[in-house]
Amino acid sequence: MKPTVTVSIVTPSYNQAEYLAATMESVLGQDGEFFLDYIVIDGGSTDGSPAIIRRYQEMLDRGEWKTGCSGIRFRWFSEPDDGQSDALLKGFRMAAGDILAWLNSDDLYLPGTLRTITDFFRQFPAVAMVYGDSLYCDAAGTILGRYPASPFDIDRLAFFNFIPQPSTFFRRTAYEAVGGLDGYLNFVMDYDLSIRIGKQFSCRYLSLELSHYRLHEAAKTMRDEVLFDNHEEGVRVAMKHFAWAPLNMVYGSCNHYCRKKIPAPLKRSRFLLIAASLLCTLFRSLWLNRGIDPRDFRLLSRDNLRKLFKDRREILLG
Repeated sequence: MKPTVTVSIVTPSYNQAEYLAATMESVLGQDGEFFLDYIVIDGGSTDGSPAIIRRYQEMLDRGEWKTGCSGIRFRWFSEPDDGQSDALLKGFRMAAGDILAWLNSDDLYLPGTLRTITDFFRQFPAVAMVYGDSLYCDAAGTILGRYPASPFDIDRLAFFNFIPQPSTFFRRTAYEAVGGLDGYLNFVMDYDLSIRIGKQFSCRYLSLELSHYRLHEAAKTMRDEVLFDNHEEGVRVAMKHFAWAPLNMVYGSCNHYCRKKIPAPLKRSRFLLIAASLLCTLFRSLWLNRGIDPRDFRLLSRDNLRKLFKDRREILLG
């Protein structure tokens, strides 16, 4: 008999009624020899999300939901919070599982994901974090491309987050040992947590598709008005953990800064925008790194130079 394992999944949500039911069903529909502890933290949505969550609670309470795992414990709250990190911290404080993860309210687990993950953790007790592949999809669920996941390498993680958040799972012991999520981060809390776990524990990549990562106009990874803050936060996290502001991350921040500051008629020229971004990158990189960091030279590749002429969506989709 396989040892009992409890998996806690936290879904933070705010006004995502369009996708929430599919997300919840992708979690509640998982099958395998494990107990599921599912927690939905809604930030006080006004779009009907609480009614959707309540419907699944009632189906579970009445025994109408067909359970494919060893048992389900479901909890949810709907109240104002201070954003995604605050919601996740609330959820993880409530979590009872040996294995933890979060699935945002517009993403999906693929069938069999939690069975694969729990079997892996049973087989490899020394591994603290495991992640697999994730497929990008659009608002309608059409597959757009693949997240560029790759085998774990802490040095490479310094300048590129190759770990897809929806396909990442970690042991509670590791999460608690590194101090949990940083509640002050708004965008790259997953990147920060992966670095801290990766520096202390064994991490493993599974070349298996585990989730769908949805790209749509309201997603934080796609909204133009927050992309500068997103990139800036990534630069700060890299500097904190690696004492290095990687050239590619600084360029991303400078590019979105220039997009915000350059007058609209001028930034229609892609070459002008690139030139301004490169000049900003040069001076900012020298200032942040107190000179030239030798690690930046390995980022000066043909592939990275090609990315200068691509928009964010083209880069995300490879």
